Amino acid sequence: MTPFALLYSLHVLAAVIWVGGMFFAWMILRPAAVSELQPPERLRLWAEVFRRFFQWVWLAVLVLPISGIGLWHLRFDNLAAAPRYVHVMAGLYLVMLALFLRIQLLQLPRLKRAIAAQNWPEGGATLGGIRRLVGINLLLGIVVVALASARPLL
Repeated sequence: MTPFALLYSLHVLAAVIWVGGMFFAWMILRPAAVSELQPPERLRLWAEVFRRFFQWVWLAVLVLPISGIGLWHLRFDNLAAAPRYVHVMAGLYLVMLALFLRIQLLQLPRLKRAIAAQNWPEGGATLGGIRRLVGINLLLGIVVVALASARPLL
């Protein structure tokens, strides 16, 4: 396997894990949890889901820029020579990273505190905020995937 193929494969897998996980959480798990679980159980479930999923997101957050910069250097003479869609994808990654860090560092601890205090209204409000940020990140991730998929046409 060539270095380009290895980096490209790692890059795509990291994106699939992150964006696919958000799609599953938003479109499948969330509606099922709302219809089947009461707020205390639902909040505990989400805290555990985030704990497990965010371990994979951290891996993706590290692999994406390393593999992306590697691909950038292998494919283009310099960073400025890359097509506009590559710059857009890199910029969207930074926005997605900022939203993920906001969830991980600010919102998730607040959710855990609300669960520990059995403050279900506060936990629900916090989970709603997390849901909105994940929804924004999911839309951004879909745009990045669409750009990457359309690149032969750009």
